[in-house]
Formats: sequence, structure tokens, C-alpha cells
Amino acid sequence: MSDNEHEAAMARPRMASGALFFDDQGRVMMLEPTYKDYLEIPGGYVETGESPRQACIREVREELGIEPAIGRLLAIDWAPSPAEGDKVLYVFDGGVLPEHLQGQMRLQATEIKGYAFHPVSAVTELTIERLARRVQAAARARAEGTTAYLEHGGSVSD
Repeated sequence: MSDNEHEAAMARPRMASGALFFDDQGRVMMLEPTYKDYLEIPGGYVETGESPRQACIREVREELGIEPAIGRLLAIDWAPSPAEGDKVLYVFDGGVLPEHLQGQMRLQATEIKGYAFHPVSAVTELTIERLARRVQAAARARAEGTTAYLEHGGSVSD
């Protein structure tokens, strides 16, 4: 295989990064985007030259108007889509969002209608299946002190 053929066969996935934020009751924050018919976590695509963690910090600042500390990686998900091709999605720990920071939030009006905290077990009724699996796996990883490797939002068994 020539260098050009080898390069053409290499995956060039889009990358996106988001954060899980919780309230003091252990419920997870879900956003109501203006451009989707399901709830989403704060986050978005990684830009050229940006690390997934840097993208998460930037997206949280843009969407929520706050800059809380972003913690460790909770999950990485190989989740290609027919419309967008290969995708790798990173989920970081935003931790418990204190009430004073919630009070400082300024939602990006063009993209976000609102937000609410929901029990992790209820996420399956609020969003698409693979995102619900990703959120639940990331929340489990947070509780267990592990990092989850996922494919299409699901755990990969050995």
C-alpha cells in the first residue's frame, strides 16, 4: 500500500466534547437546544488545534456563560453517524454545580432554550438512545472512579 493509499484509509473522525454537571441531589444537567428535538449535555465540536478538554471548557463558557472547573475524563465514545461519518465523543466531569454558579449562568440564547437537572435514570426518556447510554455510562464511571470506553454509547465487553 502506497503512502497515499494508506493515508486515504486512515480514519479522520470528527471529535466532540461535553461535560456532565450535577446538582447536590445527584441529578444530571440536560440542556434544551433550539436546534434539536431532544435534550443534550453542554458541549460541542473540537476545533482545529484544540484539545478535547479545551473544547469542553470553551463550549461550557459559550453555552452556559460560566467557567467552572472541568475535571477528569469520564467516557470516550466511538459513535459514527451516517450523516457525519466517524466521530469520537469525550465526556468530562463537571462535578456538582454550586447554586451560586447556577445563578450566574447566561445561556447562549441562539442555541440553548433552557436547562434542568434530571435523575440519571430518567435520561433515557429525554434524549436519543446512544446519548442516554453515554450519559449513564459516564455517570457510573464518575461514581466508580473509572473511565468508560464506549462504542455507540454502549460498554464494550471483553
